Amino acid sequence: MDLAGYVALTRASGLAKEMQSVANNIANLGTTGYRREGVIFAEEVRALPIEGGSVAMTAARARFTDDMQGALEETGGSLDLAIEGGGYFTVMTPQGERLTRAGAFTRNGEGTIVTMDGHALLDEGGGEIAIPPEAKAIGVAADGTLSADGAPVAKIGLVTPVDPAKVSREAGTLFRAAATEPVEAPRVVQGFLEQSNVNPIAEMARMIEVQRAYEYGQKLMDQEDERIRLVVKTLGQLG
Repeated sequence: MDLAGYVALTRASGLAKEMQSVANNIANLGTTGYRREGVIFAEEVRALPIEGGSVAMTAARARFTDDMQGALEETGGSLDLAIEGGGYFTVMTPQGERLTRAGAFTRNGEGTIVTMDGHALLDEGGGEIAIPPEAKAIGVAADGTLSADGAPVAKIGLVTPVDPAKVSREAGTLFRAAATEPVEAPRVVQGFLEQSNVNPIAEMARMIEVQRAYEYGQKLMDQEDERIRLVVKTLGQLG
């Protein structure tokens, strides 16, 4: 493959990753606590085997998460929780502690507060939170203090990543951070859920833009291939 082909191929590879990201965002428009993801592109300049020659190539180097807060929708559920401002809930998964903004919790058979996937919600000390089975009224204060029938039970662990650059998405709404610290002046809202922060109009526009760019790159590769074929044919006739 010649130089033009390599340039077009790296561009197409990056656009394919961007398209996957956009498609994933659109698929999660209705996912509680979902945060939009995008792709970071980097330009790499490579030297050519001619004096002073170089070529710029682009590649998708990493993914990023949009931290803009989604809209809060009132549900009235006693264990539907949302965070106003920064921070994450901490939950325990089979792979260890993970962070999430999806606050649709429920009680399992043992009274432990869990996510819809069965991951236990943790308190500020890293322990699972359980509510007595006989409890009728569940309250959650703005600072995360959870009470059952007026008696304090635990304080929900709300944390923020020490280094946002070292946060990685493991699943749709689960994140892993290298290190975390407690949120200063947290604000939990009971009876609300944070909706996806994906803007459907912007994502659809981006999908069309990426698709057109990909098609243009494919057309360029086809034209380059045809040019090479023509050159080879012409040289063959001359020989």
